[in-house]
Amino acid sequence: MKLSFATAISITTLVAATTSAPAQDLLPPADLVDEPKAEYSPYVDDHFPNRVLFGDTHLHSSWSADSGMAGGVLDQDAGYRVSRGEEVTSALGWRVKLIRPLDFVVMADHAENLGLADFIRRSDPLILANETGKRWHDMVKSGNGYDAFLEWLRANDTDLINEPKLLATAWDSATTNADEYYQPGTFTTFHGFEWTSHPGGNNMHRVVIFRDGKDRTSQVFPFSQYDSTDPEDLWDYMAAYEEKTGGQVLAIPHNGNLSNGLMFALETIDGSNLSGEPIDANYAAKRIRWEPLAEVTQQKGDGEAHPLLSPDDAFADFETIDAGNLNGQGAKTPEMLPAEYAREALKTGLMAEANLGVNPFKFGMIGSTDNHTALPTSREENNFSKASFVEPAPDRAFHPLVAADDPALSIMEADVGASGLAAVWARENTRESIWDAMARKETYATSGTRLSVRVFAGWDFNAEEVSRPDFARTGYARGVPMGGDLTDAPSGSSPTLMIRALRDPDGANLDRIQIVKGWLNDDGTTSEKIFDVACGDRAVVDHACDGDVGNTVNVADASYTNTIGEPLLTGYWIDPEFDPEKRAFYYVRVIEIPTPRWTAYDAKFFNVQMPEGTRMQLRDRAYTSPIWYTPK
Repeated sequence: MKLSFATAISITTLVAATTSAPAQDLLPPADLVDEPKAEYSPYVDDHFPNRVLFGDTHLHSSWSADSGMAGGVLDQDAGYRVSRGEEVTSALGWRVKLIRPLDFVVMADHAENLGLADFIRRSDPLILANETGKRWHDMVKSGNGYDAFLEWLRANDTDLINEPKLLATAWDSATTNADEYYQPGTFTTFHGFEWTSHPGGNNMHRVVIFRDGKDRTSQVFPFSQYDSTDPEDLWDYMAAYEEKTGGQVLAIPHNGNLSNGLMFALETIDGSNLSGEPIDANYAAKRIRWEPLAEVTQQKGDGEAHPLLSPDDAFADFETIDAGNLNGQGAKTPEMLPAEYAREALKTGLMAEANLGVNPFKFGMIGSTDNHTALPTSREENNFSKASFVEPAPDRAFHPLVAADDPALSIMEADVGASGLAAVWARENTRESIWDAMARKETYATSGTRLSVRVFAGWDFNAEEVSRPDFARTGYARGVPMGGDLTDAPSGSSPTLMIRALRDPDGANLDRIQIVKGWLNDDGTTSEKIFDVACGDRAVVDHACDGDVGNTVNVADASYTNTIGEPLLTGYWIDPEFDPEKRAFYYVRVIEIPTPRWTAYDAKFFNVQMPEGTRMQLRDRAYTSPIWYTPK
């Protein structure tokens, strides 16, 4: 904008007059001025989490034996670089880059023979001096690495290498790497590993994540299934670490859907089976002390709900993998399902708490990839899958990811998803802030999308407050966030929830916000119910969306449009069936509009026909950590 000459003269005159006037003449009369009662800036005393951060807490590199021995080539260095936004080259020669950098990552390589493949690659004297190591080295170098990998895999909890110096050397390098790539405020790396207990092929895996740097984590070595396959022994290891170092550590169970009834059981574990001995209060307290979160979605299947457990849930059958256990050694039976899925486990936890006084399954929710390629690719159009041998290729959908003796128990690549991500509400992008968010369960899981969702529960929220700019300040001041607890219900009041959900800026519009409620009945059984609280493009009638959102997916073109749904949905909901005498939990599930699945992108890119029955589209989603209600 240009000023006229006259206007410029007027402004100059005004400024001159103002600056030449005595300062006291510019102030209001003293009798009209009150002493300030608070700071003028409304943010100086804000200490609550104010940003959502996305990461992968379960990423493997070639330092995991089941990656490097099976053809994986990208090491931890590559995993850190691609996670922070750099381009790398995959095992099959593809150029790979994320749409946006992650905020944090855990290189959770398996503790069992950590770094074995890297020692073999370098022909390290340590591995050449080991009888089994030398034999596997020669097999790999002669092109028979997959056979060496199968020998390693089928040994289960027997350490055929048994060389402590290998673990010590690899862990020293891993902790050094994590510190070197840590950029507080920009990109957070955690020290961690995976405890890979799978007795009998039943998945009991946990990712162990430290809050600390190398000064503390170098004082211990990772705990592996060679040490024990019992999670109670893992918890003892974690307690010993904190006592020895003054640090902090937590563990995250994953893949409950492949545990064949073990992951969320109310019995202790005896080898590869349930012991028949019920857990006690001490067991329950230790479990929730060390395992505040559960990974409920990843590439080897979604673990939020199952259609047989939740027959009234139209969205329960999502990326379901339920034929058998992790190794395809045992078939699934219906009675195993309740101890494998998060929603049912949350309900079981209410029963346990009523009997034991402690809820062993009072966990928050996250997702992650479990990719063994060092590539945390969770988007459908950028899916490099779980292992190097199923990276993008014309025929990859026809290959098994896990081949079983009984083909019906194999996990086929076409059935594997592109999930997932961990989202945390934190104040800063630092180890301390993110780890603390995980410990207090202010987290949510996504199936790979970076949609933003926030929920608060209280007793006296007003409907208009969900739309106010100080929504979060209000939520923290008069309620609790995801992962929190409601108690002492005021007479005549019901839990009131405020929710906001915003689509991934590079993703799909939102279809609906739902509240999943579970509660404990007077007879000791549990129930669940799903309430729609906000719907894109349509009204909510009797707690349900009035019709479906529609579908814009063009499978042949692997495309969709955001002409349906909404970029932002908000919800205000008062529990219409609240009983102050019954234990309950509430979590939010956000569903996106239909979009093409990775199989549709592959079909278009490679011009191939997918196997018959292959899912070609999906509805990505997020699950928040629950908020629990406990009677007085």
